Amino acid sequence: MARIERFVDPNPVHRRQAAVLALWRYRAPLLAFGLDAEWGIDRDVLESLFRLAAAPAGEQSDRAYRRAFAELSTAPLFTSEVDPDTVRLLQLETIGNLQAFDTFLHTSATDVAERVVEDSADLAAHLDGLVENSFFSHPSEEAHRRYLAGLADRAHEGYFASRNSAVESACHDALRDLPDSAGLLDSSTGRALLALCEDFGEEVVTTLRWIRTTGY
Repeated sequence: MARIERFVDPNPVHRRQAAVLALWRYRAPLLAFGLDAEWGIDRDVLESLFRLAAAPAGEQSDRAYRRAFAELSTAPLFTSEVDPDTVRLLQLETIGNLQAFDTFLHTSATDVAERVVEDSADLAAHLDGLVENSFFSHPSEEAHRRYLAGLADRAHEGYFASRNSAVESACHDALRDLPDSAGLLDSSTGRALLALCEDFGEEVVTTLRWIRTTGY
């Protein structure tokens, strides 16, 4: 199946919101597991970055995000080499996308926002690969198979890639009707989209816990 067309709406606020929703799909995996102490990352700062990203677009919220990320970027993580396991990899990729969002706020570059959205899809496909190559059966294997069976046009995609595509498409459609002045946390539509992304993230968390338990 061809990926949905992205960023056809030239509205920069909608581009920003699409990137925020892509970030939000990995908020739960980032925060559900303890962060490596050697990284020196403050969990409270991470949580504030997500809240600020979902705030109404504007100079005040953008400046607050940039200030919070500047604080985060002084952590040892940003000057050290890391050899991550699967959970740490997803955490690092998400922190990297928080950094990319900071770059987007400085430049408003469409390709930077697109990178965040694309990375969400890449992480989902990576997770599918881990599940497929495991020596153990995923506890929700049958449910995943039934889900995919109803998506004949996505037969070549794995479960998480298909779920990410479905969530991305729903967000893409809804953003067209979201007022520019509304933050994602400040409107019923925005909160519903964040909840949709959060549900996806919780499924990722469950699978990551399974991967750690089975010792993949």
